[in-house]
Amino acid sequence: MATRREVAELAGVSEATVSRVMNGVGPIKEETRRKVAAAAAELGYQLNALASGFAKGRSGNVGVVLPHVPKVRLFSTYYFSEILSGIGDALHLAGYGLLLLYRNPQEPYDYVSLYRTRRVDACLILGASALPEERSSVFALADEGLPCCVVDQRYGRAGLPCVGADHRAGAYAAARYMLDAGHRRIGFLNGSPHYSNSADRFEGYRQALAESGLAPDHAMLFEGNYSRKSGHEAADAIYERLESLDGLLCANDRMAIGAIQGLRERGVDVPQRLPVIGYDNSDASSLTDPPLTTVEVPFYEMGRLAAQSALASLTGESPATDDVLLPTKLIIRRSC
Repeated sequence: MATRREVAELAGVSEATVSRVMNGVGPIKEETRRKVAAAAAELGYQLNALASGFAKGRSGNVGVVLPHVPKVRLFSTYYFSEILSGIGDALHLAGYGLLLLYRNPQEPYDYVSLYRTRRVDACLILGASALPEERSSVFALADEGLPCCVVDQRYGRAGLPCVGADHRAGAYAAARYMLDAGHRRIGFLNGSPHYSNSADRFEGYRQALAESGLAPDHAMLFEGNYSRKSGHEAADAIYERLESLDGLLCANDRMAIGAIQGLRERGVDVPQRLPVIGYDNSDASSLTDPPLTTVEVPFYEMGRLAAQSALASLTGESPATDDVLLPTKLIIRRSC
């Protein structure tokens, strides 16, 4: 097996530079990185990952912590699958492993112990909420100054970076589109208030109404849990207030699809009787009948940037200190 010294001699650099390149540590010029990579490939040099991890005091893994919800197939949802794809690609490119971990959203979770036992070098948190148990657990990471990033949940806490999307602007654009089309009695099917993106979407909806001299009517506000089933169940309440509605904005596509299915079972035509807009631009949104007008959210990019943010402090770079909100885009189809 080739040695690090042989790689250094062939690349014309020091052994220390070879070590930094192979371990992904510190800033390295792209030209130098390519020379070292080419020399390593030519000589068949392979980094001893286990020895490298012990030398650096690291595991080589980034933990991705997900909520455990019984009987819910998280990996089949567009939201989680796209974010995880972005995370996975970023970690693979950086030479890190991905360790999936589950937490009970109703109980405190000891994130800090993951670092102390060297199970992970950094942590990415998906599906977090503002419930007291979750908030205190996540805040402990900021208290310890540990490398981490929360995905799509804003806490506004110093030392706790978040990468999400501008959901306020996304919901605003959707509601504005309905208002410009002449709709004035627009219902809103939102997710749980424990999520910051639910509050952001509602604020965008409220802002659009306010600009048209309108205010949210409590009778036209509905709540689900971002599942198709909850949208289908909400169709009962929506149908009861149908005479008061001339449009419906939903906080994600799954609830929108469920609501449309439930309304159709009651003889309500979408969009002729009730135009509907979803949110996410999931794969299913273009396959529904009618195809769903929706808001596109860059979930893959969200996951990729979140992983890069968490890794930044491990490679000598400065991670983002403020929340990063990616732009959204309204996609016009036939449901509205």
